[in-house]
Amino acid sequence: MTTLIEFRKATLGYGRKVVLRDISFTILDGDYFGLVGPNGAGKTTILRAILGGLKPLNGEVVLHPGNNRPLTFGYVPQRDSIDEILPYTVEEVVAMGRYRGIGLLRRVSAADRQAVARALEHVAIGNLRDRPFKDLSGGQKQRALIARALASDPQILILDEPTNGMDLSSRISILDLIKQLHDDDALTIIMVSHLLDDVANHVQRIALVEPGVFLVGDVDKVLTGANLSAMYHLPVRVDHLHGSTVILTGGGHGHH
Repeated sequence: MTTLIEFRKATLGYGRKVVLRDISFTILDGDYFGLVGPNGAGKTTILRAILGGLKPLNGEVVLHPGNNRPLTFGYVPQRDSIDEILPYTVEEVVAMGRYRGIGLLRRVSAADRQAVARALEHVAIGNLRDRPFKDLSGGQKQRALIARALASDPQILILDEPTNGMDLSSRISILDLIKQLHDDDALTIIMVSHLLDDVANHVQRIALVEPGVFLVGDVDKVLTGANLSAMYHLPVRVDHLHGSTVILTGGGHGHH
């Protein structure tokens, strides 16, 4: 497996404030990688280091370009970070993925239009292209933001809390879509979530992130009752039921 991203004893933080110290791990081509932990634990800090917005205080974060081209990222931000006052249509929001933050000032070429149409069809919302983004349901907005990330034809798709605040059926359908992008399109996926069940049943490798704690490895090795109990400071049990991983906390109530 080809290594795409490598953290080598990286210490991450802001100014003098260290968030994570001496972390080492790799993300491989074709990975489905989960970053999990309580809010404020450093998940976003790791994303910023991967996307190049944060230089490590110590150590290195190395990106390995593939096939003589730089690594390309499609970034799907948290839905509530998107300004919904703007009167953009779904198609316009997806088109933004083609031009890296120039806003809508650039002319859209025929190739852009084709890429946008393909991305919309790919996430099954071609019929919503003319709708105002702000009028969509949570699941539809998430699909539009995934389409925006796909429009740039990235090698690595990074999703920040993609199922946060969704009802169960929307959550399942978004997780199925992400799995399909990984399996059928051979995209490398990095998913940030604090919803343990979502991650446990989908990703292949996982990093548990908490101030002072960084555990990384295959899901079944890392997601154990002992590791999670230590991390969340309460008793956690990991059970396997009908092929699914179920995470039970405290008095046996599942995380949903």
